[in-house]
Amino acid sequence: MFCAMQLLLVEDDSAMRTTLQRTLMRRGLHVEVAADGPSALAHWQTREPDAVILDLSLPGLDGLQVLERARAQGLRTPVLILTARGTVGDRVLGLNAGADDYLAKPFDLDELEARLRALLRRSQESFTPKSATEAIQIGALRYEKESGAIYLNEKIFELTPRELAMMHALLARPGHAVAKERLFSLVFPGESDVQYEAVEVVAYRLRKKLAGSGLQLVTLRGLGYLIKAEAAA
Repeated sequence: MFCAMQLLLVEDDSAMRTTLQRTLMRRGLHVEVAADGPSALAHWQTREPDAVILDLSLPGLDGLQVLERARAQGLRTPVLILTARGTVGDRVLGLNAGADDYLAKPFDLDELEARLRALLRRSQESFTPKSATEAIQIGALRYEKESGAIYLNEKIFELTPRELAMMHALLARPGHAVAKERLFSLVFPGESDVQYEAVEVVAYRLRKKLAGSGLQLVTLRGLGYLIKAEAAA
């Protein structure tokens, strides 16, 4: 059971919205709903849920616009996009806008529940209490290995669950490149419908967040990805 997990379901189709809300509530979630982009964003801002299921085709603001605005405002809630637009291009657009997972319609409810569990598991790692155990330091970046918390300039590094999973993999063995295949298995576990290119999308987002920090996410051809401190000028 999810144990009173708070979920925001954003879906403009009234029949789908009602069916999903009732079904998910029977599975132990507390589900609130929104039927258009502006009301979804307003709800998200005032009562931040534990996770968001977000349709793309919405009136007022489409799902990608809602997601981009939420991320720009610092809302880091895990987001699963649920839509009939299931091409690889659509998935990359959603991930690039800040989504953490993508499920195409029609879908299986057991798979939806499993993906929500995985999202919430990953996101909870970033809120684990700070521990005075062994830490890895690379420039201004510090990784507390036991708690999983990552700090940049002594402040919590704000990351989405997928970004956090990639950073954990990159920081587990500092100074060593991590193969793209391994990153894919850790960032998208058990998700056979996601293309390898999705790893590059998450890496791109991390590069943007590291800009100006004195750290680089480097691509080593044939080896994978590596986090390193920039050379002093």
